[in-house]
Amino acid sequence: MTTEDPDDRALWSQAAGGSGFAFGVLFDRHAKAVYNHCFRLTASWSAAEDHLQNTFLVAWRKRDRLRLERDSALPWLLAVATNVVRSDRRTVARRLRLFHRVPVEQPIPDHADQVAARVDDQRRMEELLGAVNRLPRNEREALAMCVWSGVSYADAAAVLGIAEGSVRARVSKAKARLGKLLDAQREVVPLTAIPVEDR
Repeated sequence: MTTEDPDDRALWSQAAGGSGFAFGVLFDRHAKAVYNHCFRLTASWSAAEDHLQNTFLVAWRKRDRLRLERDSALPWLLAVATNVVRSDRRTVARRLRLFHRVPVEQPIPDHADQVAARVDDQRRMEELLGAVNRLPRNEREALAMCVWSGVSYADAAAVLGIAEGSVRARVSKAKARLGKLLDAQREVVPLTAIPVEDR
């Protein structure tokens, strides 16, 4: 972003007034971070794509009812993405209870090396996510927001509605618990070595 580029607050204000262009700039600015955040919560690139679209659809619908309290829209967008993923999980769980089966995902045609890399990314993320899902929900959210997506403690605190010190404590507890869980699985996956895909 150059000194001439409008900040997120200005863009959000323009989008609230109906500017699709301003909203498009916000999308371009934050889509990659939201996409990777969704992947880290789902361990699925295709699900992350769907959740990315739904996150910005929610943002567009709420654009005239929300005023940004921070300089960046990213923390709020990540919170929306987390809720979108959670809602989708509830929907899937209901379907599984109804149909008693998991739908089989069809293979995606791709180059062999890219397919292998994506499958490996998903396998590693599934292993890590299995351990992360054993953490308390508040620790999972703080970990995903601050460690995986690089949101500051202050911004995360503002979005989550808690004190910054509480966010730091949640992240610290999450790291400690996760380390023990991963050690127990006899495969330690570094918290910062989470797969990231360029869009």
